Amino acid sequence: MENFIDMAIQLALANVTGSTGGPFGAVVVKDGKIVGTGQNQVTRLKDPTAHAEIQAIRDACRLLNTFQLDGCEIYSSCEPCPMCLGAIFWARPKAVYFACTKEDAAKIGFDDQFIYEQLEVPHKERKIPMIRLYPKEAGTPFNEWAASESKINY
Repeated sequence: MENFIDMAIQLALANVTGSTGGPFGAVVVKDGKIVGTGQNQVTRLKDPTAHAEIQAIRDACRLLNTFQLDGCEIYSSCEPCPMCLGAIFWARPKAVYFACTKEDAAKIGFDDQFIYEQLEVPHKERKIPMIRLYPKEAGTPFNEWAASESKINY
C-alpha cells in the first residue's frame, strides 16, 4: 500500500518539477499490480476534466477493457475533488487511499468548497444558472433505454 501512495506522490511531484501540470497524481491497482496511472493534465491538454484520478481511471479502464474498476483500489496524492469523487463512484473501485486533504489543496489555491456549496443551491440560483427546458421529445431517449433489450447496465 505504501509503495502505491508513494508512486502517486511521485507522479504529482514529477508533474510540478516538469512543469506539465498541477500537483496531483493517481494510481489504480488491481491484485497488487498497477493497471493505471494519471497526472493532472488540465493546462497541458486544455481539458478541465483531465485531473489525475480521471486520467488514471481512463488509463486503467483501457488496459482492463472495462468501464468499471471492480476489485481495484485508487491511490491519490490528494483527496479527490467533487468531479473526481463522482467519477470514482461511477467506476466503483473497492477503496480509495489519499495523502493530502482538500484543506491542504485549498491552502495552495485548489479550493473546491464552492462546488460543494453550489450543490445545495437551487438550480436557477447557482453561480452558473442551470435552467431546465421542456422540449417535447425530452423523455424519448430514456424511454428507449428502458425498453431496450440490448442495453448494458452500469
